Amino acid sequence: MRDEGPDGLALMARAVQLAERGLYTTDPNPRVGCVLAKGGQIVGEGWHRRAGEPHAERLAIDAAGARARGASAYVTLEPCCHHGRTPPCTEALLTAGVSRVVVGMEDPNPLVHGRGLERMRAAGVEVVTGVLEGPCRALNPGFDKRMRLGLPFVRVKLAASLDGRTALANGESRWITSTAARTDVHWLRARSSAILTGVDTLLADDPSLNVRLAPALIPALEEGEPVRQPLRVILDSALRLPLGAKMLPLPGATLVATCIQDPRRIAAVTSAGAEVWVSPPDAAGRVDLKALLRYLAEREINEVLIEAGPTLAGAAVEQRLVDELVLYLAPHLMGSDARGLFQFGPLASMRERVSLQLLDLRQIGPDLRLRARLAEDECLERC
Repeated sequence: MRDEGPDGLALMARAVQLAERGLYTTDPNPRVGCVLAKGGQIVGEGWHRRAGEPHAERLAIDAAGARARGASAYVTLEPCCHHGRTPPCTEALLTAGVSRVVVGMEDPNPLVHGRGLERMRAAGVEVVTGVLEGPCRALNPGFDKRMRLGLPFVRVKLAASLDGRTALANGESRWITSTAARTDVHWLRARSSAILTGVDTLLADDPSLNVRLAPALIPALEEGEPVRQPLRVILDSALRLPLGAKMLPLPGATLVATCIQDPRRIAAVTSAGAEVWVSPPDAAGRVDLKALLRYLAEREINEVLIEAGPTLAGAAVEQRLVDELVLYLAPHLMGSDARGLFQFGPLASMRERVSLQLLDLRQIGPDLRLRARLAEDECLERC
């Protein structure tokens, strides 16, 4: 692959492709890819697979060997300059003798932000920034938001009929969408740090909320490695969690967020296999959703997937805590008595509508998958 143009767009695109291989494994670290090129030819490449393991830059340097000297490094994220789980990548690049570093986006981590670039420039290395910044930023929406705002990136996943209904009036909802759509949801779960639902959903459906993809389908997993399970988070203000809930003995951890300070009940839930987080109630006497999200960010949770009914989904949207909606629409109608997508409002005027930006629309089996982003300025006003 040859360097196309002064900023090597094709080489940075290759670095993005490499970073995407870690989409389901790097959490809580960012997904990063690196390409070393010399004379327009790739001499080494690498991608970060898992926290605690070598970063993309070091793997690319190891692959290049002596050919790294005088090469250009194309990195999707600013090289780190501090000692974390691994040594700083800036020093590795300097030791390897690279002459130029092309970066997709600056690292939002305050420990790094701009300092890695300053270190490279101070050592006489040419630095170019902002190359394919959009695709590079899209790799790590949760890491980016957590570092900037102290909140995780929040997706809400919903399945509905074409007339926007999520369940019949009696609560029956299995199955609205096809097997293909439900399988696609597992890829959303696999990239998420946590899955959040309400206790009413748990009481009604007793869901597993786990990733049920074959390990062979995850590109970063080696033979025998288990699929990473996101943290399961149950919003349970009154601590009504059934101690025999299906999810509790499954691989992965479960966190119950509650307002109830009952040591005996908390001990029972803990003994059943869940961790309990107690917070002061909000004005309505329920768990403060924003406080919970801030707590999850403190636990290095990057991306939260909300899979819940209209009450929790509506509360998250109304509080402008949602970054993205993922809506699966099935080609059938369920009638006016069936339950809707969101419960919030009422709105006094059309000006109070929640604005969305359509990102993607595609067919998954017989269903449609729609992705939409809440306008960031609206989110920031209330976050």
